[in-house]
Amino acid sequence: MAEAFLPQEVIRRKRDGAALSEAEIGFFVKGLTDGTIAEGQVAAFAMAVFFRGMTMPERIALTKAMAHSGRILDWRGVTLPGPRLDKHSTGGVGDKVSLMLAPLVAACGGAVPMISGRGLGHTGGTLDKLDSIPGYVSTPDIDRFKRVVAKAGCAIIGQTADLAPADRRLYSIRDVTATVESIPLITASILSKKLAAGLEGLVMDVKFGSGAFMAEYERAAELAASIAEVASGGGLPTTALLTDMNQVLGRTAGNGLEVRECIDWLTGRQRDQRLDAVTIALASDMLLLGRLAKDEASAGAALEGARESGAAAERFQRMAAALGGPADLVERPDKYLPPAPVVRPVPPVRAGHVVSMDVRAIGLAILAMGGGRRRVEDKIDPRVGLTDIAAIGEEVGPDRPLCLIHGASESDADAAAAALRAAIAIGEKPAAVPPPVRQRMGQASA
Repeated sequence: MAEAFLPQEVIRRKRDGAALSEAEIGFFVKGLTDGTIAEGQVAAFAMAVFFRGMTMPERIALTKAMAHSGRILDWRGVTLPGPRLDKHSTGGVGDKVSLMLAPLVAACGGAVPMISGRGLGHTGGTLDKLDSIPGYVSTPDIDRFKRVVAKAGCAIIGQTADLAPADRRLYSIRDVTATVESIPLITASILSKKLAAGLEGLVMDVKFGSGAFMAEYERAAELAASIAEVASGGGLPTTALLTDMNQVLGRTAGNGLEVRECIDWLTGRQRDQRLDAVTIALASDMLLLGRLAKDEASAGAALEGARESGAAAERFQRMAAALGGPADLVERPDKYLPPAPVVRPVPPVRAGHVVSMDVRAIGLAILAMGGGRRRVEDKIDPRVGLTDIAAIGEEVGPDRPLCLIHGASESDADAAAAALRAAIAIGEKPAAVPPPVRQRMGQASA
């Protein structure tokens, strides 16, 4: 029956506000995948969805069709340590949670086959951070991916060409037609890849605030609700946490520098309170979804034990080495994460307390130093970024700078320092610090 549909009729119906049938959506996704539907028609469809939206049944149908547009990972025959669990973030400046969370959950008995992305705009990408590790293969073949998950309990890689190819084409067209912000299309884009990965549980980190993809809390909450409901409708138990991105997450921003902060967190050398809270909250929900803990208290105890015993750090090292990285990265990070040529403090415009941040501007300052891409083909400098970033509520002055800049040149550092002073507001009194995790959607307990 699908062959009887015409692309322009599907577009017209959605343009006029009709709810599309599962068969219509399946037809359109098939044409999207095999190229029989033209780019202009795909763009028109995306714009129609942008303005008219989609019902939950439509979103579920679109997500399932896109997931099945390519390969669905089959884990049969692979001996894994536990249930297949994953976490996905909508991204933010300093968001390095995946690098700590995956080995932490693996050390608690889970299997974490995490398929991540690169930086988008002012936000950093998990794969870009991992590419800072010499030798790390962030796009291995599927067989190697499965072997590493079985061996280390976790593996973080990039999307392969045969997973959800419909999403790859649709996203590339959305990116140039001002339809990226459509919540139904974002939902299907994220979840199609997760369904294709053959997961048994997913936790979403949906960020809001000045450094988030969706700055407004209400829009972020709408996205979180959509993801939780569509994922569950697609057979993937999911919870979503709304987390605050009105300040940099952790004390570093910049690819190699964030890897070092993750290693410090795993080994106990240094731990930022907000980063710690977000990581543990997400990891706790993963253990509950995977029935690896009976309640939040037992999940927290298991996670603390895995971290303090060194088991989580050992899993991170095992994963990095199995994907081509150094076998002694955790013990000798300075050997493999070289410093930037210029490292210097950024004094505040005046003494006082940090009251707010324009986190997007901070991310763009790092991008301008070479810590991100303006174009797809740009090469990232893993050495550049910021460390020792002052948090909201903290006092700064002559003895406590806003941060340390790590730049490739003096001129880059000068430009970044000016941008940071403009982006970080100083007041006389400490500001109220909002909780890092604002709300949970979905049911964490399995």
